[in-house]
Amino acid sequence: MQVTPLYDRLLVKRLAEEEKTKGGIIVPDSAKEKPAQGEVIAAGNGRMTEGGTLSPLTVKKGDKILFGKYSGNEVKIDGEELLIIREEEVLGIVH
Repeated sequence: MQVTPLYDRLLVKRLAEEEKTKGGIIVPDSAKEKPAQGEVIAAGNGRMTEGGTLSPLTVKKGDKILFGKYSGNEVKIDGEELLIIREEEVLGIVH
């Protein structure tokens, strides 16, 4: 199934969190937090301005982004857990 987000929304796949800490301690699945990094799978057309024109998004497909811990809405598409978030919830792009 293909999903295209509307307007200023992004479809994001969370990136896997590290299994070990820098000190070498292995973190069990039950103690892991949801990662706040992801990759943009699809992006909408842009934000609708008050004047009725579309303002293009800064974030595009393929970008790795940082977002808030409780941002967006979780959806399950083809058995894969993804997030739909607004561009304004993106904290930054990872280069």
